[in-house]
Amino acid sequence: MGDVMDEIRHRIRDWIRDCGGERMLVAIDGKCGAGKTTLATELGRELDCPVVHMDDFFLRPEQRTRNRLGEPGGNVDYERVREEVLLPLVQGRLATYRPFDCGKMDFSDPIQVELGAVVIVEGSYSCHPALWDFYGLRIFLDISPKEQMERILHRNGREAAAIFRDRWIPLEERYFAAYQIREQCDLAIRL
Repeated sequence: MGDVMDEIRHRIRDWIRDCGGERMLVAIDGKCGAGKTTLATELGRELDCPVVHMDDFFLRPEQRTRNRLGEPGGNVDYERVREEVLLPLVQGRLATYRPFDCGKMDFSDPIQVELGAVVIVEGSYSCHPALWDFYGLRIFLDISPKEQMERILHRNGREAAAIFRDRWIPLEERYFAAYQIREQCDLAIRL
């Protein structure tokens, strides 16, 4: 991961230098099981910056309409990411949001995103077209289908892996293809 980290650090330094020290938002999108959270955690620790997780923005039950779920990338509340996280940060304000907990089917306690030189938004759908222009760096993490299923099985167990295979992976793949996410990102990496 050393070369990947070096490349990311280099791009962040260049962006901040070229933009006069402006805050940089970094998106880490990609396939489930590819290492998005691991990379974001490592970068957050190294750069001492906050990490926002797209998993905190799953749709609430009333948003899960046929039309919404039929939209590529529509199974995440990208409007809330934009309004509660990205807009405040680019305006130089603290961002506060309440993660949606799918287990409770309700919001959890608020999380405050501190202002810093860099803020990372990690997770599938972080590069959704409604969010795309907020980022100074967009990273796509890739993984082979075989390794993806092995990691998901190890991480989530057999029952959840079947749900990923039958539901979540096809939704992600449709989103990636519809918006050519991998092809448009600044970096495409396989960890």
